[in-house]
Order: sequence, then structure tokens, then C-alpha cells
Amino acid sequence: MFYLSIDQHRNQITISLGDESGNELLHRQVSTRFSELEKFLTQVVERSGEEGFVVILEVCGFNDYLIKLLRGYGCRQVVLVQPERRDKRKTDRRDARKLREALWANRDRLLSGQRIHGLRRVRIASAEEAADRQITGLRQKLTRLRTRITNRVHGILMKHNLQHDCPTKTIRSIKARHWLSELDFPEVDRLEIDLLLKQWQLLDTQISHVELQIKSRSQQRPAAVTIASIPGISHYGSLAISSRISRIEDFPRGESLANFLGLTPSCRNSGKKQHNPGSITKEGSPMVRHLLGQALTHTLRKDAWLRHWYQRIKRRRGTKIARVAVMRHLATVIWSMLRYQVPYVTGGPDAYREVRQRVETLQPATSNP
Repeated sequence: MFYLSIDQHRNQITISLGDESGNELLHRQVSTRFSELEKFLTQVVERSGEEGFVVILEVCGFNDYLIKLLRGYGCRQVVLVQPERRDKRKTDRRDARKLREALWANRDRLLSGQRIHGLRRVRIASAEEAADRQITGLRQKLTRLRTRITNRVHGILMKHNLQHDCPTKTIRSIKARHWLSELDFPEVDRLEIDLLLKQWQLLDTQISHVELQIKSRSQQRPAAVTIASIPGISHYGSLAISSRISRIEDFPRGESLANFLGLTPSCRNSGKKQHNPGSITKEGSPMVRHLLGQALTHTLRKDAWLRHWYQRIKRRRGTKIARVAVMRHLATVIWSMLRYQVPYVTGGPDAYREVRQRVETLQPATSNP
């Protein structure tokens, strides 16, 4: 079997091809034009023969076409890994060789799906998961564009000290927008306000259309329906979280999911030097952490047990650490909800165990009607 590593970029890929003994057979750059890629992969297929080849590459924003192309040429398995922190002596050729040696040295465990310490493997999303991630990411981008527009409108109002005359508390209401369209501004400011209002209206229409698609998709995903039972998490939040968690079976414990989402504290312990836990690693999805932070306020309002737990930590460590602790707790709760198919339960662990036992007793009866 041949082992191929790819360091992917926009205009070219750097490859390192090795054999079963670990010897490097080929090391060069290939253009990302389809004709050049197909020519190179044809050579790899002819050279590997019946034994085939496996590929390792780092995750990036445009892996999709390359993974699809590799599978079309009979690649036995594609190993997708998270890139490590930037080395002080980084080149594409070094990265390609390093990836190939990591693949060859751990070939048996990687091909059997086992975990490798120090190598963060990324599960390749299915077509449905990729579409769910894309549409939730699109909704996030549109919302950020709308926020930029409203901030610019605020800036123009503050420029003329007119923010106090707004008829409503915020400028997002229909009445406030009508007021903005009739304000007497200088010529250039009036032109910019008119353009911003048109863009604002267009973004509202686009966001509404995207949210309808998200609602339809979330109702078809059992994991998203379960996550939506958490107070403060809507169809958008539940679909975004479930599509980025993917298979809950990949996480043996709730702490594993919290670590995957980057909500566990970092540490630097070596020898006799024992440092206190630092800030969270932030290695997972920023969108999921943002959504958990938004849901935190609503969950604390609805769940008295969680609110008291949060207040105890807040008195000892402060607000920021308490909020992160609740977000990490919500991550472990989501793991239990998805693992045992139990909706969110207020009242703490005792109430959750009671509901879980009730669900487990009902499952055999529902499976054998």
C-alpha cells in the first residue's frame, strides 16, 4: 500500500508519496487545475496497483473537491487532521513529509479508526452535515452584515447627535426605520442612510428565507430536535450545534465533548512545575461556543438549580469564569441528551436521572409494540 500526504493550498498542492517500508518515492508540487490533479492521481493509481493508497491532509476551507476527487480515484481512506500550531521552521515540503511520516508510523491505528495522541483527527462530514453547516454559517454571515449596517446607522446618528430623538428604544423597529427615512440630513449622509436602509431591508428578506430553510432542516434532524429543548436555543442554534458535533458516539464522555468544543482549561505542567489552569483552549467551533454563551442567560433564568450553581461559582471566582463553567456544563448536558435521547431537564442531576430512568423503561415497550 502507498501512503500519500497532501499539503493543500489554493493554486498548488505539495505531495509526499511513500511505500509500505516508509521510504519516500515522490516529493513535488502539483497544480490544483483538474487536468493536472487527474494526471497525477492516475499515476498514483497505476503505481500503487491492487494494494491501493491512503491519503492524509490537513483540514481547510476548500477540502471538499479534493476529497471527492480522491474517492473517485479509489482512495482507500482519507485521513483528515487538524493542523498543529505553526512551527518556527514551516515550509510546505516539511509539512507534507511530516504528515506522511505520521500516517505511515500510525497506519494501523489510523485505518482502524483509533485515536492517536497528539494528532487531532477530524471526521469528514456527510453531505447532509456539510449542507447544515453551510446554511447555518450563511445565516451567521448575513446577521453580521446586518449588524454592521445598523452600527453604521448609529454612527451617522451620533455624528449629528440625533440618537436621543429615536421614537423607539432601538432603531430596529419599523417605526424607527420610517423615522430614519424622513430625517433631514446633509446630502451625503442622506444618500448613505437611504442606501443602508435598502441593504437592511434586503438582508432582512434574505435572513427570513434562510431561517425558513434552517427550520425545515432542523425538524428533520433528531439530534437538533433534542438540542432545541434547551432554553434559549432556537432551530438555528440546534442545527448549528448538532451538525458540528456530528456523531455523539465519537465522544466517550461528556468531558470529551467539552474538550472538543474548546471549553476546557489549558495547562502547562512539566516536572515539578505545576501551573494553575489557564484560559480555555478555544480549539473547537467558535460558533458553538457563541451559541452556548447566548443560551446561557435563558437557561439560567429557567433552571433554578443551574442558577444557584452559577451563583456559587460567581461569588468565588467571578462572572467570567462562572459563565464559562456553565457553558462547559451545558456541553456535558448536551452529550447526555444526545447519548440517551433525553430532552433537557431542569432541576439538576437528580431530576435528570429520574427522567432518564423513565425513558429507559419506556424504550423496550416502544420498540416491541
